[in-house]
Amino acid sequence: MKTTKNRWLIALSAIAIHLSIGAAYAYSVYKKPLVDTMGWSLTDVTLAFTIMMALAGSSAAVFGKFVERNGPRKSAMVAAVLFGLGQAGSGLAAAVDSLTLFLLTYGLLSGLGLGIGYISPVSTLVKWFPDRRGLATGMAVLGFGTGALITAPVAASLIESIGIEITFYILGISYFILMILGASYIAPPEEGWMPKGMEKDVLSGNKEGKKDLAQLTAKEAVKTKHFWMLWTMMLINTSAGIMMISVASPMAQEVVGLSAAAAAAMVGIMGIFNGGGRLGWAAASDYIGRPTVFMIFFIIQIVAFISLPLTTNALLFQAFILLVVSCYGGGFSNLPAFIGDLFGTKQLGAIHGYLLTTWSLGGVFGPMLVATIKENTGSYIPVFYVFTGLILFAFLISIMLRLDIKKIQNGQPQKSVGHTARKLS
Repeated sequence: MKTTKNRWLIALSAIAIHLSIGAAYAYSVYKKPLVDTMGWSLTDVTLAFTIMMALAGSSAAVFGKFVERNGPRKSAMVAAVLFGLGQAGSGLAAAVDSLTLFLLTYGLLSGLGLGIGYISPVSTLVKWFPDRRGLATGMAVLGFGTGALITAPVAASLIESIGIEITFYILGISYFILMILGASYIAPPEEGWMPKGMEKDVLSGNKEGKKDLAQLTAKEAVKTKHFWMLWTMMLINTSAGIMMISVASPMAQEVVGLSAAAAAAMVGIMGIFNGGGRLGWAAASDYIGRPTVFMIFFIIQIVAFISLPLTTNALLFQAFILLVVSCYGGGFSNLPAFIGDLFGTKQLGAIHGYLLTTWSLGGVFGPMLVATIKENTGSYIPVFYVFTGLILFAFLISIMLRLDIKKIQNGQPQKSVGHTARKLS
C-alpha cells in the first residue's frame, strides 16, 4: 500500500504526545495548593512526583517490547488512557481527600503513562526521518521539555480561579484528547521508505544511503559492549545534569553570592537551555554525527566543572551552569538517533526503554551525591571535582566508542559481551 502520510504531521503527532506527558515537570505548581488545601505534608506530596519519575524510566524499560509488539498507535493510546486517568484521577483523590488514591493516580498511573508515552513515537520518527534522525527526535523531546513551560502558568491560573480538583479534571481530559489525536495519526512507514529527495540522491549515486552499524533485537543489543558504553555515558551525563538542576539556585547563591531573585530567574532560563539544547544539539548531530556530539558534551562539562569552583563572576558562573543543562537536554534528544545508528530500527523502542533506566538512576544518583558531599563537607566546591572525574571517564568512553564505530565502518565486526553480534548485511 502506498504511503500517504505526511512525515511532518507524524512529527507533530509525536510532539503532541510529548507536550502532554512533559506537563509532569510542572508539578511544583501543585505542591503548595495541595499542602494548603488538603493538609497533606510536603513530604507526602513530593512522594507522588518521586513515584511518577521513578516509574517513568523503569516503565519505559519494562514496556519497551510492548511498544515494539503493538506498534506506536496502540501504545500511545494506552499511554493516553493511563496518563489522562492519572491526572484526572488526581482531582478525584483531592475531592475525597485520599492521599493513597493520589499516590496511585498521579504517581502510579501517570508514571506508567509517562514512560510508555515517551518511547511510543520515537522509533517511528526515526524511520520517517532517515535523513534527519537527530532533528526528528529533537523535535519530539523538545516537546517534552516544553510541556511544563505551557502547563505551569495554565495550571496556576486554573487553580486560583476554579480550585485544584477541577484543574486536575480539565488538564487530565485535555492531555488525553491531545495524546489520542497524536496517536490516531502516527504510524510507521513502509519498509525501506526514504523521502523523495534522499531516494533521488541515492538512486542517482550522488549520495550513499546511510547504513546502520547493525540491525539487532533488544536482546542482542544489550549483549554488545556498545550498549553498555552508551548506557554509561548517558548515566553520567544525566546524573550531572539532574544534579545541576536540583541545586542550581542554592549553589549559585552560596558560591558567587547570587540573590534569591536572580537565582530564580536563572532557573527559568535553565528551562529554555534544557529545551533548546534538545533541539539544537540533535539537529547538529545530523551533520557532525552523534559520537562527536557526545564528545563535545563531555568536553564542555569538563571545562565547566573545572572552572566553576574558580569562577567568581556571577554571569560566567551562570553561563557554565546553562551549558551543562543544555548538554543534559541534548543527551536525551540524541539518544534515540544514536540507538538507530548503532543497533538499527528493528527494536529501537525496546532498546530506548532499556537505556532510559539511566533517567531513573541519574535522577537518584545525581541529587544524592551532591547532597551527601554538601552535608559532609559543608560546601559545593568538592562536587565540581567529583563530577569532573566522572565526566572525564565518560569522555574516555566516548572516544573509545567513536574509534570502535570507525573500525566497524571500515569492515571490522562489532564485538559483543560474550559473543559477536551480527553485522549489518
